[in-house]
Amino acid sequence: MGWAFSSGKVTRRQRSVAILFVMVIGLVSLMADVAIEGTKSVTGSYLILLGASAGIVTFVAGLSELVGYSLRIFFGRIADETGRYWAFVFIGYGINVIAVPALALAGSWEAAVALLMLERVGRAVRGPARDAMLSHAGKTVGRGWSYGVQEALSSVGGMIGPMVIVAVLVLGGDYRVGFEVLIIPALLAMVLLVYARRIDPQPGDIKSHCPVKEKRKKFPTPYWFFLLAGALIAAGYADFPLVAYHIGTYAGVSPGWIPIMYALAMAANALSALAFGRLYDRVGILPLVVMAGVIPFFVPLVFSDSMASVASGMMLYGIGFGAQESVMRAVVADMSPHCRKGMGFGCYNAAFGVAWFMGSMAMAALYDVSLVAMMALSMALQFAAIPLFIVVMRGQLRTAYRMEHHIPEDAVPQPTPSPAPAAADLVFVLDVRPEALGEAAPPAEVAAALDHRPPAAETPLAAEGEEAIPPAK
Repeated sequence: MGWAFSSGKVTRRQRSVAILFVMVIGLVSLMADVAIEGTKSVTGSYLILLGASAGIVTFVAGLSELVGYSLRIFFGRIADETGRYWAFVFIGYGINVIAVPALALAGSWEAAVALLMLERVGRAVRGPARDAMLSHAGKTVGRGWSYGVQEALSSVGGMIGPMVIVAVLVLGGDYRVGFEVLIIPALLAMVLLVYARRIDPQPGDIKSHCPVKEKRKKFPTPYWFFLLAGALIAAGYADFPLVAYHIGTYAGVSPGWIPIMYALAMAANALSALAFGRLYDRVGILPLVVMAGVIPFFVPLVFSDSMASVASGMMLYGIGFGAQESVMRAVVADMSPHCRKGMGFGCYNAAFGVAWFMGSMAMAALYDVSLVAMMALSMALQFAAIPLFIVVMRGQLRTAYRMEHHIPEDAVPQPTPSPAPAAADLVFVLDVRPEALGEAAPPAEVAAALDHRPPAAETPLAAEGEEAIPPAK
């Protein structure tokens, strides 16, 4: 049973177009992330080179992620209201083309920070619109698979980007040359985006214009439970810079091995995104619920002092990201109203980003006080999401049952009709003679009704040989 709840027969051509569209959008993400993650890998060093302090670098890293996530609720709503999803996607990736190479021209850390914030705004502009289009296209081929492919290819780009910067530095270039080189994948992303637009101008069942009633449709209650669960996981997920600091300081991992650890996490991310996305299309959210009880154990592993434990923890770290980026987005797509997909992704990403920022700040503060307390907080927040996932899973099962049996969403159970009264009850009701009522005379209405009864021979009781009720006097 599929969990996208698609209706109607899908032709082979529609399926082929949807698959090609998803693959090309995934390649767009790959090229864009080569530029983005390549830039991100040296952002801290570049800002320090321009004169920023370590505190400023840490604050900018958290603030930029907060901006990139929180603004999505705003741009997601506008995309739904206007129906111009392609425009938001092109503008968002276009900002990427401008902001990344412009870092090479930054003459101060303030200018570099402004460009980094601009790049995060670009991600906020395109994210909800792109995810909404993938949702509609994925209704044909499986939303879990669609988001899994996109996340897997995005992770590949995340591994290639830092390698490009390293290659530039090895060949004698500097950070500025590296930023200039990264304009190539950013431009390739735009070319692929144009091709995706030609493949499928209106992916799946997307609507450019929706009735006002559909645009105002409320989100179901399980959506908000799921949003809270995602926020708890985000708050409990340790940022990689904190992990890198720990394994470099206490686990005896040399600086050259830290990027390899990150690449290991990205590889696990890519593979798990594909696997969990496909599982979601087949069995729903159950695999995510199971893994939610396992993934938090990456925390004591990555914050240990053993190289083998750190490597195992980084694999779990990446598996968690892959499950989140494929299954969680598919669940959001399934639970969001048809004409409010952008808003659905915007709200979810905004909650995720704000919780991640606040959780990262709390764990960074606790790290210097008590490592055990920090790990306990991280794991407790992630485990707290499991009951909420179970509530969402039960809601999915009810929805699947309703659709399988063609039960309308707003169906109201009808009361069971009362059984017809028995013959003895009829005799009791009709026995309103003055003798039965005692000394009191019957009311005028009752007496009048009795005067107009059918003759005794026509009553059912008389026909059965019983004494008929005499007429009232």
